[in-house]
Amino acid sequence: MTDTDGKASHEEMHDVKLTPLLLLKYVGSVAILLFSIILVGALMFTGNTRVSNATNPWVCLLVCILAVTWLTMIEGQQASLVGLPPVDPCLYKDSHPITYKNGALAFKGDNLDRYLMGRQFMVLMVVFVINQCGQPLDPKVDVLGMPDGVKFVFLDIGLGMIVFTCVLGQLHTQVNASHCMIDFINNYFALFTLYTAMCVEFTGIMHSAYLIQNFMSIVSGKPILSNEEPKSGFTFAFYWGRVIMSLTILSFCMAVVMVGLVNGDSMVSVKYPGISVGLSIFLFFFFMSVVGCLEAMQIAFFASAKIPASERGNSFFGKKTCSLLFDGNGRNFPGFMIGRQLTVVGSFFLVASITNLNIKPGEGNNIFGVSDGAQAFLNYGFQGAVITTILASIMWQYAASAFPLLFLNSPITYILLIFALCLEGTGICHGAWVIAKILKKVCKLQYDEVYVGTPEERLANSHPDKELTADQDVGHLTGGGFMGHLCGSHDALDGPIKSKDAIDAAA
Repeated sequence: MTDTDGKASHEEMHDVKLTPLLLLKYVGSVAILLFSIILVGALMFTGNTRVSNATNPWVCLLVCILAVTWLTMIEGQQASLVGLPPVDPCLYKDSHPITYKNGALAFKGDNLDRYLMGRQFMVLMVVFVINQCGQPLDPKVDVLGMPDGVKFVFLDIGLGMIVFTCVLGQLHTQVNASHCMIDFINNYFALFTLYTAMCVEFTGIMHSAYLIQNFMSIVSGKPILSNEEPKSGFTFAFYWGRVIMSLTILSFCMAVVMVGLVNGDSMVSVKYPGISVGLSIFLFFFFMSVVGCLEAMQIAFFASAKIPASERGNSFFGKKTCSLLFDGNGRNFPGFMIGRQLTVVGSFFLVASITNLNIKPGEGNNIFGVSDGAQAFLNYGFQGAVITTILASIMWQYAASAFPLLFLNSPITYILLIFALCLEGTGICHGAWVIAKILKKVCKLQYDEVYVGTPEERLANSHPDKELTADQDVGHLTGGGFMGHLCGSHDALDGPIKSKDAIDAAA
C-alpha cells in the first residue's frame, strides 16, 4: 500500500456518512454563522459595541479577528497537549520538531498542569475581549432592520455572538486538533501560546485555585500525584506569596462586581433596566454555577469512562446519566461536549454583561475611588474573567476530579446533560465540521495515525502508550481536555467514546 493509499484509508475511517438531515444541519448552521458574522460586523461599524465605541470600527474588527484567531490555537492546542502524553515522543521527534519542543516543555514535571491553569484564564480573557468587540451596548438599537423577534434571539439572548465564538473560535479547531494533534502544534504560534500560558500561570493571578486543589485532596483523602519534588525554601515561600496575592486579587474583583451590582453601576442596568438588583446578583451566581456544573461534568464524565459500571454506584440519576452517555454507539458523549460548549460560552457572555461596569471616569464616581485609568479598565469587566476562571471553572474541575461520582449521580448533571444534547441536536454548530474540513485541507493537516499509527499499531511495534488511570486525574485539570480518547484512534470529539465496560468487553 502506498502512502497515498494509506492516507486515503485514514480519511475514509474518519469520514461521517452524509445524510439528508446532516446536510440540512450543515447548510443551516453555516447560514446562521454567516448571518452572525454580518450581524457582529454591523454592530461594530455602527459603534454599538464597547470597543468600537471607544476606538473605531476598524480597530475593533482587527482586535476581534486577532482574538478569535488566538482562541482557535488556545482551544486546539489543549486537545493536542492533553492527548499526546501517552505517546512515545520518539515517534514524532524527527518528523515534527516543533511539536516535540511543545511536548518537551509541556510534559516536563508538572508543566502540563501549569499550562492548563494559564490556558484556562487565557480562554476567559480572550472570550471576554471578543464579547467587548461584538456584544451590543444597546440591543434595542436598530441593526440591519431586523424584526424585534430576531433581535431578541440574536442580540438580547446573544445567539449571534455565541455561534460566532463557538463555531469560529472553538469547535472547528477542537475537531481538527483532536484528530491531528501532531500536525496542529507543529508551529511557532503554538509554542508561543504555550509559553504565554506558562507565563500567565507564573504570575500567580490564579494561584488561589491551588488552595482549592489542596482542600479537595484533603477532603477526599486522595493524594495529588506530582512529578516534582515538594516545594521548599524560596520556592515554597514564592509559591505561597503568589497564593496570598491571588486571594487578594480575587477578593478585590468580587468586591468590585458586588458593589457595582448593588449600586446599579453594571451594564445590566443599561441593557436590561427591568432587572432588579437582587435578580442581577442571583443571575450572576446562577450562571457561574451553570458554568461550574458543566466544567465539572466533563471531568466527571471522562473519569467515569475509566471506571467499571459496578463502581459507579446505584443512584437513579447516575444510572440514567451513564446510560445516556455510553449506551448504543457512545456518540452522545461528544454530543454533550458540543452542547456544553454552547452553554458555557453563552453563560460566559451573560456573566461578562453582569460584571462589566458602566461608570464614566472623571465624574467622581469611580468605584472605591480608583484612578480614571483603572476605572476605564474595570469597565471592560475583566474582573469577571478572574472570578469566572477561579470560582466557576477551576474550582469545580478540581472538585470533580476528587469526587467524580458525586457529580455523576447528581440530578442537576442529568438535566444539564439532556439540555446540552438537545442544543447539539439542533445542529446549530454543525458548521464547525464544514470549517474544520476546509481548514484541514488548506493547512494540509494529517491524521495522527499517519505518523504514529493507531494505539494498537504502536503496541505491536513495541511503542505502547503510557497507561493513565483515573487516580491520576485527582487535583489535575487534564480531564478538561480530550482525555477520553487516544492519539490515532477514532474516539474523539466527532466519534464515539466508549466506557471502560465496552472497552473491556471488546478486549
